[in-house]
Amino acid sequence: MNNSAISDGGLRERKRAATRSSISAIARSLTAERGLNGYTVEEVCDRAGISRRTFFNYFPSKEDAILGHVDDELPEELFADFIRGGAASPPGDISATLLQDLVDLSLKMSERMSSSDEETRQLIGVIKKEPQLMLKIIGATEEREAHFARVLAARERVAPDHPVVRMAVVAMGSIARHSSMAYFSEGNSRSYQDLLMENITSARLLFSQPLQVPVPSSAEGRP
Repeated sequence: MNNSAISDGGLRERKRAATRSSISAIARSLTAERGLNGYTVEEVCDRAGISRRTFFNYFPSKEDAILGHVDDELPEELFADFIRGGAASPPGDISATLLQDLVDLSLKMSERMSSSDEETRQLIGVIKKEPQLMLKIIGATEEREAHFARVLAARERVAPDHPVVRMAVVAMGSIARHSSMAYFSEGNSRSYQDLLMENITSARLLFSQPLQVPVPSSAEGRP
C-alpha cells in the first residue's frame, strides 16, 4: 500500500469520526433541550446535513447517537492481545498474569471512552434529564458478558462456564459499572481510570484477606 492510499484512508477515518462526533453533539443538545422523545432522527439529520440512511450507518438509534463513543463496538484487537497473554500457561490452568492483564485490558478499554471535559459535562446533563440512559452506559448486556466470557475462556483454554471465568466477568463488570456511575455523577472531577483503579485495588484488598472456608453441613459427621 502506497503513502497516498494510507493518507486517503486516514482522511476518510477522520471524516467519519468528525461526522460521528457531530451527530452525537446534535443528539445530546436536542435531548438536553427537549428530552429524548422531543425530537426525531430526521431533525438530527437536518442539523448534521446528512441523510437518514447515513445516520443509521453510524448509530442504530437516538440513544446510541447520544452516547456516541461510550457504546462503541467491542475492541477485538485488544481482546486478541489479551488472549495471547495467556499462551504461556498450560491449557486449563489459570494463568498467573490473568488479574494484571484484566486490569490492563480494562484501562485500555477505558481510554476509548475518554472525552473532553465539555463532552463529559454535556453527557452528564443529558443523563440527568434522561436517567434511563445510564442503564445503557453501565449495563453490560447478556450478549456482551457472554462475549467477554468467551474471550476469557479462550485465553485460559477452559470452558466459558469455568467458575473463575464466571467470577471474573461478574467482578470486572460490577467494578466497571460502579466506576461509571461515579464518573458520570454530577460534581465528579476524577478521571474514570482513577476511579476504576481505586475500585479494583479495594476489591483486591478485600479478597486478599484470610478466609476460613466453612465445612458444608452435609459433610459434617462423615468419616
